Amino acid sequence: QVQLVESGGGLVQAGGSLRLSCLASGRTSSTYTMGWFRQAPGKEREVVAAINWSGSSTYYADSVKGRFTISRDNAKNTVYLQMNSLKPEDTAVYYCAAGPSWSIVVALYEYDYWGQGTQVTVSS
Repeated sequence: QVQLVESGGGLVQAGGSLRLSCLASGRTSSTYTMGWFRQAPGKEREVVAAINWSGSSTYYADSVKGRFTISRDNAKNTVYLQMNSLKPEDTAVYYCAAGPSWSIVVALYEYDYWGQGTQVTVSS
């Protein structure tokens, strides 16, 4: 089992920044691919970014490329999502997820463990 706890969400004005953190605990979480997903009201959950176990490979959704950065510190069992130049359309609940894959995966079904989510609200 892997437990995930997100933090760092909040209310920010458009153009501002937030840094989300995801603390992982449990079995061999450092070998898992980690992903950040988001779900806006009335919409399906979608992948935002993903990072492989070593941090050598990353993936970004087109909507966040150049604005968001995913990183991980395996010594601290923590994954981060730095979000810059935030837009109102980034408003959503953001979820951290862990998938038992050595390479990057982006489909929801490939992630076995999920955090409870943290709300990000961007005002215009």
